[in-house]
Amino acid sequence: MTERTAVIVGGNRIPFVKAGGAYAQASSIAMLSAALDGLVARFGLAGTTIGEVVAGAVLKHSRDINLTREAVLGSALSPHTPACDLQQACGTGLEAVIYAANKIRLGQADTAIAGGVDSASDAPIVVGEGLRRALLRANRSRTLPQRLAALSSLRPADLMPVPPAVVEPRTGLSMGESQALTNARWEISREAQDELALTSHQRLADAWDSGFFDDLVTPYLKVTRDGLLRPDTTLEKLAKLKPVFGGAHGTMTAGNSTALTDGAAVVLLADRGYADAHHWPALASVVDAQVAATDYVTGEEDLLLAPTRALPVLLERQGMTLADFDVIEIHEAFAGTVLATLAAWEKSGLGTVDRAKLNVLGSSLAAGHPFAATGGRIVATTAKRLHQCGPGSRGLISICAAGGIGVVAILEGC
Repeated sequence: MTERTAVIVGGNRIPFVKAGGAYAQASSIAMLSAALDGLVARFGLAGTTIGEVVAGAVLKHSRDINLTREAVLGSALSPHTPACDLQQACGTGLEAVIYAANKIRLGQADTAIAGGVDSASDAPIVVGEGLRRALLRANRSRTLPQRLAALSSLRPADLMPVPPAVVEPRTGLSMGESQALTNARWEISREAQDELALTSHQRLADAWDSGFFDDLVTPYLKVTRDGLLRPDTTLEKLAKLKPVFGGAHGTMTAGNSTALTDGAAVVLLADRGYADAHHWPALASVVDAQVAATDYVTGEEDLLLAPTRALPVLLERQGMTLADFDVIEIHEAFAGTVLATLAAWEKSGLGTVDRAKLNVLGSSLAAGHPFAATGGRIVATTAKRLHQCGPGSRGLISICAAGGIGVVAILEGC
């Protein structure tokens, strides 16, 4: 069977907002359903059976065991639309697009929707091990005395919940603390980080003002624009912020690091022939992708630089270089992450990235980073930008993730 071409038809997300803000009472299912419904309305998909919807969340309650399917059932899509959950930390949204594109290429689906959602406002609270075991014993008990006996073993300390924390289990370090070590290793300056953060806000604000996101974002809970965007920020304002990682003399602040964020984003994909037959636009095709991992536990490698291991493999397979790309999107987990990635690519001989091609519409520092939703945001934005650049234009997407994972992908404008 001839391999088919998977194309990006369009995307939709709800505006991203800071955790504890406008979406504080919204569930991940509700936000993902809202993103889906915006896509449904845009492309007239009400009652339509899509080949498959694949999405996920990093911060996930046990009650959301079938999160994506429940979001589909809460949307205007046909209830016959199958769905599955996928999770690869911050790479979830991009990995979901790759998963969907591969199914389309193989003829297992003509259409698919891929994306992700996360709510840092609704992070799961874990009970202590003592309470968990007592509750399980009580649940298995058949009589009241047995239940009381199970609960009688509890001590006051067992009732204390375990607060949520985004840390690496094998190092005990948060992403910010890990990035602070990377910044020191690669000699990333505070000034360079603040400059990149400022550029992200300026470019995202310009994109919003130009109407670029009019067909990529739908309002949710009266929010119409990304809530973390600061169009009026300046280098002077950023320079006054105190370090939040790396100690008193650290270079990482709330201004050059992404804030905890709530949001959801999805992307509509289809076989190129199917899209043409249904008069759907084809913004860009999914060309190839690669995933890699770093050995960050030993301290020999950096937690968030796994894309530097994935990219050489991808470029060699495609016979391409960094100079072949018109648009380059590097996820701004932290400003230092982007700068260290660029430095590592250059040191390894991959070449220097033209900053005029990098994150041209702003990225996570300005938009926010709802972990699993970021990939969907970046793919939809990149695909539309490539379509504007014209057929044959190429885009590179690079996303780092917890666990020392990196995902890179190539799109080509249609």
